[in-house]
Amino acid sequence: MAAKKQEQDAKKTRDKNKPAAKKKGTAGKKPKDAPKGAARKRKIDFPIVGLGASAGGLEALEAFFSNMPPDSNIAFVVIQHLSPTHKSIMDSLLSKCTRMKVLGVEDGTKVEPNRVYLNPPDKNVVIINGKLQLLDPVKTGGINLPIDCFFRSMAEELGEKAICIILSGTATDGTLGLKAVKGGGGIAMVQDPDSAKYDGMPRSAISTGIVDFILPVEKIPAELVKYVRTPYVGVPKKVKPTDNQFTNYIQKIFALIRIATGHDFSHYKQTTIGRRIERRMAVHQIDKISNYVNYLQKTPAEVDMLF
Repeated sequence: MAAKKQEQDAKKTRDKNKPAAKKKGTAGKKPKDAPKGAARKRKIDFPIVGLGASAGGLEALEAFFSNMPPDSNIAFVVIQHLSPTHKSIMDSLLSKCTRMKVLGVEDGTKVEPNRVYLNPPDKNVVIINGKLQLLDPVKTGGINLPIDCFFRSMAEELGEKAICIILSGTATDGTLGLKAVKGGGGIAMVQDPDSAKYDGMPRSAISTGIVDFILPVEKIPAELVKYVRTPYVGVPKKVKPTDNQFTNYIQKIFALIRIATGHDFSHYKQTTIGRRIERRMAVHQIDKISNYVNYLQKTPAEVDMLF
């Protein structure tokens, strides 16, 4: 119920940001001074990464940003468990680790690349139309889950472009949100539990079996940069369904899926399948679809990750 209410609140915020409906008799007309494309959803042409951290998160975040280039063209939104009664000095602490601007989230903050955004202690954060919005916390079983809340909004807003990272922390916040990100075709990275000060959140995320990268925190930035700079991610290629060679490999992939799961995906549009395949190829840094088919044959678990 609480999670449903949180989603309803986010929907109200989205609806509030939509342009007003046209009045009767004005169809096809535009206000004289309306900016061109004002009613369109903001196009986000840079990666947005959500980082979730709790207990032990400071050390993990310091290690992460100390190893992250300041000019990666990525925007970072950090969601932590914060006490509403203590003033956070996270902005000053992280500013010592990175040359990127570290900013506190305010209602309506526009997300920009090469920035680090920090959640406030008494609000949940969602992303809507390229802006960070603040919502009153809604507790599930008496517990607020701000990381799940933000990751879910990322999944809805960004779809296949969503990237979530779970760092040190206790309990399970972030796991459900990670599932939402993966369900939308996004990417999930998790700090290696053995390198985390508190391994509850990382282990919970890993237990889903759908995490793409499990790495010591200081090695995550390099993989992240490598991933977002892959052509499939930065500038998606147009898949040509009429390409006979491509179609042949797609049929082989469908056959592997049927063998492994019993499900028939041959009715899916090849453009849709092609985008999913290209993102999985980007994860593994595979540049040819023929090599990806070979990888699928040798790695049965990849079939589950693909669909």
